[in-house]
Amino acid sequence: MKQRTIVFMLTLIAFQSNAQIEQDKVLHFGVGALCGLGGAVLADELSDGNRFWIFTGAVAGSLLAGVAKEAWDEQQNNAWDNGDLAATVLGGVAVGVTIELFSGKKRKARHRAKVAFYESTMGTSITNTLDRSLDSRINPSTSQIPYPSRFPKD
Repeated sequence: MKQRTIVFMLTLIAFQSNAQIEQDKVLHFGVGALCGLGGAVLADELSDGNRFWIFTGAVAGSLLAGVAKEAWDEQQNNAWDNGDLAATVLGGVAVGVTIELFSGKKRKARHRAKVAFYESTMGTSITNTLDRSLDSRINPSTSQIPYPSRFPKD
């Protein structure tokens, strides 16, 4: 309930301040949010869900897009605008904070629940299972996995 109230208040503030912000800055914020989302998704895949790298990916994605756009603007019009860059990066920060707020604690709880479910159904610790799996790859004679008939066992 508290989060909904905060989101509602921020939405009201955004609608009121929209009239005071240039349309160009709003577009930069939106593009920064989209590029930040792309950076966050990429960082999530590369870091296996590390929250720090997801936030960093969101900010870095928007920063990369903002710097590229402003470099293009400076080359075309001789006009680098730090306000546009700030609006673009702010879009990425907003996405990073939103992802952090809505997926942080639940992701850890889901992971713990999956591990607990696996351990209760298999009757063994997941680390022991991974150790045995790694051992069977290193030493095939200890493997519990039957070899396919098309591959001869040496």
